[in-house]
Amino acid sequence: MLRLIAIDGPAASGKSSTAGLVAARLGWAHLDSGALYRALTLAALDNLGEGGRRQGEEWPAQHVVDLAERLPVRLVLAADKFRPEVAGADVEDAIRGERVTRFVSMLAALPEVRTWVNTQQRVAVRACGSRGVVVDGRDIGTIVFPEAPLKIFLTATPDERARRRLFQRGEAVDVELVRQESKALAARDAADSNRRIAPLRPATDAVLLDTTTLTLEQQVTRVVELARELFPG
Repeated sequence: MLRLIAIDGPAASGKSSTAGLVAARLGWAHLDSGALYRALTLAALDNLGEGGRRQGEEWPAQHVVDLAERLPVRLVLAADKFRPEVAGADVEDAIRGERVTRFVSMLAALPEVRTWVNTQQRVAVRACGSRGVVVDGRDIGTIVFPEAPLKIFLTATPDERARRRLFQRGEAVDVELVRQESKALAARDAADSNRRIAPLRPATDAVLLDTTTLTLEQQVTRVVELARELFPG
């Protein structure tokens, strides 16, 4: 049996934190699909620049894919986690900035880019052989690895996800900021769920896990329990 857990869900639902801790608990590897999209965006900004796209338009998709192959942009397994590299440099910290965040959704909407990223993820997982891998994203269980034996779809209310996002940023969690962030997350949910390519939705056989009232430890424990039932030993 393929030793793979797919964890999907909307922004700030706890996907990456949960996936990383589940992988550590099981002794498996962790792959954050969003990191590869962010690494591609960083590469495009640094090498194509904002001038590589017309105002209000995307970068030419094939230019981005060609750049990714040439540099290269890739996933490298370091200890228990796949880290993104651009031209051989670890970019894990650089991809988390506002500059990348501003453009990553636009780049990730390009079908050719999604195809390239999906291929890289499949290659990375296959390279792990019999070792288990936990992959998180927005279309892992539906598009990238529909054959994953265990699929989890995390949810939480927009308000709760807003509070988590603000806490992660170190910002004050007051009523007005929560309202603004919640509204932004709800808009992103709608866009992700209604996009033509790989819409955000749970796989038909996914386990739905509402984390609104759960601690991180509780949700990690639940996924680990499901994994140990399915993957004995």
